[in-house]
Parts: sequence; C-alpha cells; structure tokens
Amino acid sequence: MASLVVVQHKQPSSAVFQSSFSDFSGARLTASVQYKRKLWQPKGALRVIASSAKKILIMGGTRFIGVFLSRLLVKEGHQVTLFTRGKAPITQQLPGESDVDFSYFSSKILHLKGDRKDFEFVKSSLSAEGFDVVYDINGREAVEVEPILDALPNLEQYIYCSSAGVYLKTDYLPHFEVDAVDPKSRHKGKLETECLLESRGVNYTSLRPVYIYGPLNYNPVEEWFFHRLKAGRPIPIPNSGMQVTQLGHVKDLARAFVQVLGNEKASKQIFNISGEKYVTFDGLAKACAKAAGFPEPEIIHYNPKEFDFGKKKPFPFRDQHFFTSIEKAKSVLGWKPEFNLVEGLADSYNLDFGRGTFRKEADFETDDIILGKSLVLQS
Repeated sequence: MASLVVVQHKQPSSAVFQSSFSDFSGARLTASVQYKRKLWQPKGALRVIASSAKKILIMGGTRFIGVFLSRLLVKEGHQVTLFTRGKAPITQQLPGESDVDFSYFSSKILHLKGDRKDFEFVKSSLSAEGFDVVYDINGREAVEVEPILDALPNLEQYIYCSSAGVYLKTDYLPHFEVDAVDPKSRHKGKLETECLLESRGVNYTSLRPVYIYGPLNYNPVEEWFFHRLKAGRPIPIPNSGMQVTQLGHVKDLARAFVQVLGNEKASKQIFNISGEKYVTFDGLAKACAKAAGFPEPEIIHYNPKEFDFGKKKPFPFRDQHFFTSIEKAKSVLGWKPEFNLVEGLADSYNLDFGRGTFRKEADFETDDIILGKSLVLQS
C-alpha cells in the first residue's frame, strides 16, 4: 500500500557531494527564472508566481530531469509530490548544493510510492490526493496515462516529456513541431500519448527534447566521449563524422518545463526544446575534450556496414542528421537556452564525470574491433 509522506531531511555526511559549483542545485537557474519572469511578465508569457502555488505531481523525478525540475518547482513555492517505486532515494544532496538548500528541499518534497503500471492503484491513490498539475517525465505509453486522467477529472494541466524522436526521418531539416511524425518510431508510445491528451480534451503541454545532456545523465551521451578522453583513446565515429545533431542541457529543459506551467500560450501546444546551435559528431568529440580540459582527440572514422557488432551499440547517437528548430519555444514562451554547448559540457563534467561519478562503466569492446581493423588497413 503506497503512502504519501514527507521525506525527512537527514544531515549530510562529509562524504556526500560537496562542491564550489553553486548552480547544480538550481540556484543559478532559479535566479535566472526570477529575472526573466520580471522581464517577460508584461507580455503575458509567464503566469507562475508564488501566489499561484499548485499541488503538483511528478511521475518519476529521482533520476535526471526531475531532480532539477522538482527543485525549481519547490523554490517557486509549489507543493511537489514525486510518484516513484521507491527504489531510489527520494532526495540526495547534489554537488554544489548547500546544506541549507538541500535541507529546505528535503523538508518540502513529498513521495507517493507505487508502480504506475498498477492502474487501479494509480486511480485510487491519485483521486484520493487530488492534484492540480501533473508533470509526466517517465511516461512511455498512452495506456500508462489514461488512469491518471481518469483519476484527475479536474486537472488543470498535464505537462508531458515527449521526444523529438517521434519525427519522421527527412532530408529537410530542422524538424519543426508541425512536421510529419513516424508512427513506427521507437518513440511511438510518446506520440500516441500526445494524441491521447489531444483527444481527451486535456489542457496539455508536450515538450520534445532532442539529446539531453548534463550532470546525472543516465544515457551515454557525453559520458561516452568522456570515458574515451580520460583513457587517452581514439574516438571512433561512424562514416564522415559530419552528421549534424543537437544537444540540450537538462537545466535548460527544466526551466522550459517551469515556464509552461500555468502559461496560457502553452495550452495544447508542443514545443521542441534543445540547444541553440547544432554540432557535427566530430565537433561534439572536440567540444567534449575542450570542456573537460583534454587535448583534442584523435578521431577514427569507420563504415558501420563493414562490422558485425552483434547487439552491441558502437556509437550513442543515431547515424544521421537529427536536429530541430527551437524558435517556437523562444518566440511563444520567451524561453532560450542559457548554456552553450562547451559551457554545458563543462558543467556536466565538473559536477559529475570529473568527480569520478558516472552511470555506466567504460566498455571499449566495439572500439577495439574498429581500431583493430583500422590498424590493419593502415599497415
């Protein structure tokens, strides 16, 4: 039986993450949000103010995006509940987060323990609590969303984390929000969720990130490059390395999530959210090196068709041009990324990998296959 509880703050030990980087916990971001609210308020772009505190449910919230989002929402004065299975700590002090900030956040955050795939429990527990707003960070299938909507008929807003992966592959880029989508993509569940929200007449907002990066990233995006740079290894990149892609910092994404809350201009709208500029695969490898203070790496290009990697994935990005326009979010919401790519990668490295923390151990098996063949060809 799940319960709604206040997660009590425990004094952090001296071994818990300490840092001089004061922006990890959202302090820097919060200051920025407050400044921009004042700047844009006459335009009606933001309606999130302390006096409009909401009772907010975040589906997920302890791994990556939600860690930053929940802190911003608490600082805004909202009552925030995380719905998780309880397998990970609900709060943990983060690098650069002061004891005072962590204590405040921990004293405010609430937890509802349960499995979102237990639909009957979701209906009963959510209807009993009642929430004004739902942030769905980890929803993958429409069937997982229906019980939430059924439980909360008076829901003010459903804010969904979708993916730019729903777009149909095309020769005409960047992707805009009105572009064709691919009903067969591996993100089809997110596309079906957007359709469900529209068909149910819900006041929803859906954000479509491209590749997300930043501290605590559990996907091997920047971490893949950092492992190789630290080991002093060449970086194998498929084909020409001139494929163009796009990355967005998790803190910029968290700010976007806050800015759509209660925003009439975000009602029943979809927004691409990512970085300002695009980058080639080769350029990304060099940017990671620059951000982390490593020498410019040796890059090895290879033809993936010449190798059999089995089920191993030799490169963490799709081997194609893949990027979006973020102009709609900039013009409608007044949002824009604060991090350029090198700054954002430095933030990620200094507050995570550079401290010896990462999600996946280095695995150079496919690299060695590629490099072995390259050496034979060179000789």
